[in-house]
Amino acid sequence: MVVVVVAVLMVIVATIIGGGLYMLDYSLAPDDGRTDTASCFREQFKTYPETKPWVDSLRRRGALCDTFVMMPTGERHHALYVKTGSNKTALVLHGWRGCAIDFLFLARLYERELGYNVVLPDFHAHGLSEGKMIQMGWLDRKDMLYWLSVFRTDTMVVHGVSMGGATTMMMSAEKQPEGIKDLRFIDDCGYTSVWDEFAGELKKQFDLPAFPLMYTTNLLCKLCYGWSFSEASAIDAVRRSPYPMLFIHGSNDNFVPTEMVHHLYQAKPSKKAIWIAEGAEHAESYMKHRTEYVQKVTDFLN
Repeated sequence: MVVVVVAVLMVIVATIIGGGLYMLDYSLAPDDGRTDTASCFREQFKTYPETKPWVDSLRRRGALCDTFVMMPTGERHHALYVKTGSNKTALVLHGWRGCAIDFLFLARLYERELGYNVVLPDFHAHGLSEGKMIQMGWLDRKDMLYWLSVFRTDTMVVHGVSMGGATTMMMSAEKQPEGIKDLRFIDDCGYTSVWDEFAGELKKQFDLPAFPLMYTTNLLCKLCYGWSFSEASAIDAVRRSPYPMLFIHGSNDNFVPTEMVHHLYQAKPSKKAIWIAEGAEHAESYMKHRTEYVQKVTDFLN
């Protein structure tokens, strides 16, 4: 009888650990085609046709540069850099399994409408940047601070979408590079925490509760990659952030539920604004409300 009980327990433990490893890979494995920049450009030009003549113009002027830096971690990371010669620079951060090219439409907004230089980094394990597994913005916040220091100007804004939005909030509580006189942050549909986002998706996609799988996966992530879902909290960072922040979210967002932005906005102690884009699903606020989006960003920066 004891042998049977032990055997059953071993099967249960093995199943939970196996499920945790599967969830870890499912959530953090990079996109197989992440270095296919030609495909990314085609998709960008198809979705936002106005970006093609703009990119062509930048290239003719030598104003769109592929930039590589060696991170303090020893990894080689990539970014696109749109150079205007201004003393204002925007750092635009992409989402989960995306790349810098995905948000050229936002870079166009900053260059054409506001006269900013624009830096679009590829996150660790995204695009042309090195890295083996996605970090959901948590360790990436340090990489983004390094990009800020490399392209430091008097006036800067960090504008992130989805995972990039969460990264934006996470880095806003950190010590910023010296010499920036005006620094602001824009979160577009970022999640409250990695735990909240993954627990929500676990329920929606697999109809499973957080216990025990989330707890096992959380521990495995800490053991394997040095960080955990539970510590990767944007809302905790927002509570400590002294910088002005604009929160943007679609009213019909089911991937990062709209209710999250209300919790984030309430957590921010001061210097804050919020805009809910009516009818927009996840990361669609600009697509559905372009004129209003540009106006909200312009008003916030002014």
